[in-house]
Amino acid sequence: MHPAFYHWWKTSRRGADCHAGAQASCGPFGARHHGGEPDATRSAGPPGHDEPFGGGPFGVRRPLRFLAHKLELDEAQVEELARIMNTLKTERAQAEVDHQRTIAALADAMEGATFDEARAAEGGKMRVESAERLRTAVITALGRIHALLNDGQRKKLAYLVRTGTIAV
Repeated sequence: MHPAFYHWWKTSRRGADCHAGAQASCGPFGARHHGGEPDATRSAGPPGHDEPFGGGPFGVRRPLRFLAHKLELDEAQVEELARIMNTLKTERAQAEVDHQRTIAALADAMEGATFDEARAAEGGKMRVESAERLRTAVITALGRIHALLNDGQRKKLAYLVRTGTIAV
């Protein structure tokens, strides 16, 4: 590589592009480079999924491609995994809609002159029901994925989950 590239790479990793008066977390790697937590604004995932840099609900940006590569899936397995993940994606999107409805119900309960316990209870009930539906969908998806994989692939997937590479 060209020597100028090394200079650029080193200075960009140190946050040399930060100007005076900038926050301590500026630069391409922000606070994470210095051992801190990443900025909350860097997370591109939905609320409740705090993966930095757009990790998405599975902890990686493109989970199907990632799993197909890491688990060495054949074409039929990739197609079925895509169906499973699409179903799970739909359920998570519905959970996000339900979350917004819950927030609206709780806000409505606090808006009046007196606290509306019935409306707050309704919002809490919606939240619990949504979480139960999502839990059922995740367990079903994991069961389908387990049936899809062979023994070696299951062990690799378990390792990825244990190490936090894949978020379930």
